[in-house]
Amino acid sequence: MRLDAYMAQYWPEYSRSVWQKYIALGYVKVNGTVETSTKKTLGEDDEVTYDIPAAPDHSQQSLPVVYQDQNVIVINKPTGVLTHSKGALNDEFTVAEFFRQFSTYHADTNRPGIIHRLDRDTSGILIGALNDDTASLLGRQFSDRKVKKVYYAVVDGVPKQNEALIDLPIARHPTAPSTFRVHTGGKPAQTTYAVLKTDGKRSLVELRPKTGRTHQLRVHMAHIGTPIHGDRVYGKAADRLYLHAKSLEITIPVSDRRVFESPVPEEFDTLGAS
Repeated sequence: MRLDAYMAQYWPEYSRSVWQKYIALGYVKVNGTVETSTKKTLGEDDEVTYDIPAAPDHSQQSLPVVYQDQNVIVINKPTGVLTHSKGALNDEFTVAEFFRQFSTYHADTNRPGIIHRLDRDTSGILIGALNDDTASLLGRQFSDRKVKKVYYAVVDGVPKQNEALIDLPIARHPTAPSTFRVHTGGKPAQTTYAVLKTDGKRSLVELRPKTGRTHQLRVHMAHIGTPIHGDRVYGKAADRLYLHAKSLEITIPVSDRRVFESPVPEEFDTLGAS
């Protein structure tokens, strides 16, 4: 039997794909020797053991809370913090791990409390659900486009128009699956923007997405020739991605329409635009 299949059969608390990663990381030994090949064929007398390092303790880490009650939690997410891990082997501190101590929604997954997400390098307002009923209420509003979101961004260059609606479909890039592009075969995506100020080299803009496609604001602004400053994927790298979720308007229990806001980081106001 292959080593990965053997591990999944006798220790089913982890899936075969997870065991493959653990084997590659050197957590599994065959006859006392680390074995990193998942395709290793075991003999009847081979002895298999494993030693998985304990997960790091994030209980003492926190994030800035803007609002919290028995149903929701709203934070001001710093740039560089992941919203949630994508798999079972992520050990870094995430928004989801912070929500875990408060939320019963998806508590047995790697996404407790998560209703929507911000890219790792995007800062600003993010709301979480603390129970299943609230998650359903908030989730419907996102899917029905009843949530109003406002972002601020510094872009390289100056948009040709001071205000405009960008109505261009977005699709996953066929040769770089983790990125996206404007494409006629993509999903509908609409973003309105307004230039707040500019120095001719960079501009501070307000962005209002009407849809919620992955990387939508970054793709749209890059497509019109003014990529968001610091966008390592669609523009040029800088000290950070200059994209900030400034406000979020949403209805929370019970029938309470609220606007949650986060101050725009100081560097947005001083970088190039004056």
